[in-house]
Amino acid sequence: MNRDEMLRRARERSKPWDIIVIGGGATGIGIAVDAASRGFDVLLLEQNDFGKGTSSRSTKLVHGGVRYLRQGNLALVREALHERGVLQRNAPHIVHDLPFVIPGYHWWEKSYYWLGLYFYRLLAGIEYVGTTRWLSKAQALEQVPAIKAEHLRGGVLYHDGQFDDARLLIHLAMTAAENNAVLLNYAPVIEFLRHASGTVDGVRYRDAETGEKQRATARVLINATGVFCDQVRRLAEPSAANLVTPSQGIHLVFAGRHFPGRAALMVPSTRDGRVLFAIPWHGQMLVGTTDTPIDQPTLEPQPQGQEVDFILATLSDYLATPLARSDVLSVFTGIRPLVRPKVSGQSTAKVSRDHTLHLDASGLLTITGGKWTTYRQMAEDCVDRAIELGKLLKRPCVTEELQIHGYDTDAQRHGALKIYGSDAPRLFELFKENRAWEERLHPALPYVTAEVVWAARQELARSVEDVLARRTRMLFLNARAALECAPKVAAILAQELHRDAAWQESQVQAFTESARNYLLQ
Repeated sequence: MNRDEMLRRARERSKPWDIIVIGGGATGIGIAVDAASRGFDVLLLEQNDFGKGTSSRSTKLVHGGVRYLRQGNLALVREALHERGVLQRNAPHIVHDLPFVIPGYHWWEKSYYWLGLYFYRLLAGIEYVGTTRWLSKAQALEQVPAIKAEHLRGGVLYHDGQFDDARLLIHLAMTAAENNAVLLNYAPVIEFLRHASGTVDGVRYRDAETGEKQRATARVLINATGVFCDQVRRLAEPSAANLVTPSQGIHLVFAGRHFPGRAALMVPSTRDGRVLFAIPWHGQMLVGTTDTPIDQPTLEPQPQGQEVDFILATLSDYLATPLARSDVLSVFTGIRPLVRPKVSGQSTAKVSRDHTLHLDASGLLTITGGKWTTYRQMAEDCVDRAIELGKLLKRPCVTEELQIHGYDTDAQRHGALKIYGSDAPRLFELFKENRAWEERLHPALPYVTAEVVWAARQELARSVEDVLARRTRMLFLNARAALECAPKVAAILAQELHRDAAWQESQVQAFTESARNYLLQ
């Protein structure tokens, strides 16, 4: 992907697009993939970087949602389990099986959890990913050596999916581009254009890098901006009532030595009615999440002290060696775009994760809610509705069988670059261009300099944060290590993007400011 080429195509377009998508997270880019692969002309506009918000800040699980089973939302669980299977088939280089252990410390727990998880397995049907079975105390400790052995009676083992959310998002963007969609990051929509009838039929947007303003029209405009969807709706219709009630969740990241073994830990019930996960991820231990109602969404949400304390306290009940704030390598916060409940005052932990489609009087089609796992089905539903609204030629959805960019069934052979799938050999070719690009960015993490070059040349990375937060995951895995790498990354990007020394300095300063949100104060 080349941003200059994308800008050129957007500028030179004189006729209306079939669909303009606003928002470059999982839902928006999923819609771009769906619509472009059906043969529609698609323009996607993102105010910041792809996945800057919620879509890079998930728990890294592709799953049906065990707790939704407990809530009785069988339709959502069944849909999500089906979509888990679709993702594993279409992006095997990113999505993989992960075993989970639910420990039992009371005599009744093993049977209770096994029964629920066996039903979870049945709901998956042919999409199941592993056997659910009872574990003895010794077997549970073998699977998750870090858990507390005192009073442990055993546990239940089940399987779900794991992925790298930001990496999948970038590969979805590349898939959309390969199907001729035009995608622009750092291109915020600043105004809606209107047809003589009063309905919206286009947008005015700004290239955040140059300040240049452009306009584009379309048969259908889709608002897929997640937690910011109500702000976008009010650009078109100032009196629009809120669709979303925002809730934030945090995750703590610890060194992998605190959590040896391949299996994850699932705490089935916390005092706020959620579940808590402790999972191995990119060599570290990731723990989350919380569910805290907030008033207004922001691009860089911050963890609250009580959220950190809650996770540490809950975790200490299950780990043999309790962890402290000083052990935290990084903390990241995401905001969920929950559809506003019909029952006033309902806990956000109990609000449905189903998605909704909403058509405003302005003619703007909004999609919100949902979860990462079901992004593809959400996109299919939205494009089907857009075809009706825009009187577009009816074409069937093909994404259930569409291989995502990087598709590789044997990605493990690429070693540290396996997450790139079929792109990995092209990164290895960069080593021949410059042997220094084989060097690690930081000794604590496996990322190499070539990945910065690749991100700038092929993945629309425009800033130090784009590289350290979303093209690699350094900021999420070890915030201090990422801070130490910032000057080096800025220098490489400056060379690739033809920027000067002042730009480098401003990038390091901006990243330093942003990275503070990932460090416990």
